[in-house]
Amino acid sequence: MSNHASSVGQSKSGQRFALVALTSLFFMWGFITSLNDILIPHLKSVFSLNYTQAMLIQMCFFGAYFLVSVPAGNLVKKVGFQRGLGIGLMIAAAGCLLFIGAAKVQTYWVFLTALFVLASGITILQVAANPLVTIMGPEDTASSRLTMTQAFNSLGTTVAPIIGSILIFSATVEFASKAQEAESVIVPYFGLAIVLVILALIFTRISLPTPDLEKDSQAIGNTQSSLMEYRHLVLGAVAIFMYVGAEVSIGSFLVNYFGLEHIANMPESEAAHYIAYYWGGAMVGRFAGAVLMQKIAAGKLLAFNSIAAAALIALSISSDGELAMWSILLVGLCNSIMFPTIFSLALKGLGVNTSRGSGLLCLAIVGGAIVPVMQGGLADNIGLQISFALPVLCYLYIAYYGLMGSKIRN
Repeated sequence: MSNHASSVGQSKSGQRFALVALTSLFFMWGFITSLNDILIPHLKSVFSLNYTQAMLIQMCFFGAYFLVSVPAGNLVKKVGFQRGLGIGLMIAAAGCLLFIGAAKVQTYWVFLTALFVLASGITILQVAANPLVTIMGPEDTASSRLTMTQAFNSLGTTVAPIIGSILIFSATVEFASKAQEAESVIVPYFGLAIVLVILALIFTRISLPTPDLEKDSQAIGNTQSSLMEYRHLVLGAVAIFMYVGAEVSIGSFLVNYFGLEHIANMPESEAAHYIAYYWGGAMVGRFAGAVLMQKIAAGKLLAFNSIAAAALIALSISSDGELAMWSILLVGLCNSIMFPTIFSLALKGLGVNTSRGSGLLCLAIVGGAIVPVMQGGLADNIGLQISFALPVLCYLYIAYYGLMGSKIRN
């Protein structure tokens, strides 16, 4: 009896450590993703790009999710969650190292290539880590658990703009040439490569639980059925597309938006610091949301936050000055619980199809590639401020998913 109790204790202790290790990955890919918000205005200036051209950064980064997610799902299924994490970390590190070459040759498309490779590694990490978190405990608290780990993802997105603006924008003030400005990205991305390699080595040595999805008694189906049969999964993929598209698009334009004369008239180096408030709101909201969702239905909370986000953007579009600035920043707080809630609601009851379902949801992250470019086109043609009407439409769909689309139908 004592031996059994000891093994159970070790199992729980090991699972806790595994969750902590996974949480560090959420922090890292949040940090890397948020750096794009600094990279966009920086490269826009270095290469004299318009808004649409600058948004190709997000298209290449999030386009990787579309191209790599399904192969990543198959890879994780073949090699397992732990090896999948190691492979993803090494590919992401390679992408960071490509930034050194991109800075030296000073060619925009090489930067885009580096971003694609980096994002490919992160895609594999997401495909492996997100479902692993959802099944490391009771299914009823999956949304709360994933929201908590996503809170540390938001910590990464909050810290990155501050560090990035110091290393990139502040450094370029003293530079005399575009070449030197381009090379200011070397230090942060080389540092990231080192950290990612260290994490890869760690994940080859720690003990991660191996989930047995075959025995998932809550599964709707226990065979390798078509993912299209799961209505709540398909609609959830659309919601992920809309959410990531809206969140990324807003963050991508904040520096330029705050630089508008009738909004805040801020220089890039100062405006970059305010991005931390946008992502910081998501971090605070996720910690609070992890607690709230113990008592409030996840779908209802998702709908409430979505409607609030749409209202805040509408307020920013119709106003100017500090009201316009702070109302758009508050959208970050509303974003807080959206991704983990949609993700866990969409994966609920998939059983043996969980890893494939996760691949489909990560594929939908391509919204971060498409929506920003669409908004960039609107900004070039009708103005930056009014272009924020596009994210409003995205949030209205997410509200529908929370109230109706997430309901499971056999």
